Amino acid sequence: MTVYMRASEIAKKPVVTLAGEDIGRVKDLVFDASTGSIRCFTLAGRGLLAGPLHRALLWRNVHALGPHAVMVRDESALEEDDTAARSDARGPGGGNVLGLAVTTRSGARLGIVTDAVVATGRAPVVAGYEIETAEHRLALLPVAGPVTVSAERVLVPDATAQHSAGDLGGFGAAAESLRDRLQHAPQED
Repeated sequence: MTVYMRASEIAKKPVVTLAGEDIGRVKDLVFDASTGSIRCFTLAGRGLLAGPLHRALLWRNVHALGPHAVMVRDESALEEDDTAARSDARGPGGGNVLGLAVTTRSGARLGIVTDAVVATGRAPVVAGYEIETAEHRLALLPVAGPVTVSAERVLVPDATAQHSAGDLGGFGAAAESLRDRLQHAPQED
């Protein structure tokens, strides 16, 4: 069963060792632009006045991503610096997707990205985006098929506009419906 979470929910989670030691909290998620998979997390210290740790946690070093914490075996799971989080930030599609316009291939503007929806599991990926529409409503749009992320916009198949959800509970059905539509009618999109 796939569990969906907003990236902003993951970004607040503590990073804890299997021995129970609290070693930081997730600050940001860094995605691979070509696959949508989580490459790593950037980290911040714990506490009210804690700043960035300037260390990264590569996904391959995560033991588990749970509803309350990110688990690692021990502190050696952390990179010594945050170079891994910065390596592709200037490449095509790198950088922050928040604030980007979501547009269909035919040019319809669907809204502005306010968050990413992550399908958790062994290989978590961006499964969609939370957008603010022109009517100032929030909607969850699944992504499937060819999606292009640039510094200016997220370009999605036309069918994406008909497959959205109002909450995470309905997101899985919207994602499945979009995948079915694209699989059975690729000439339309």
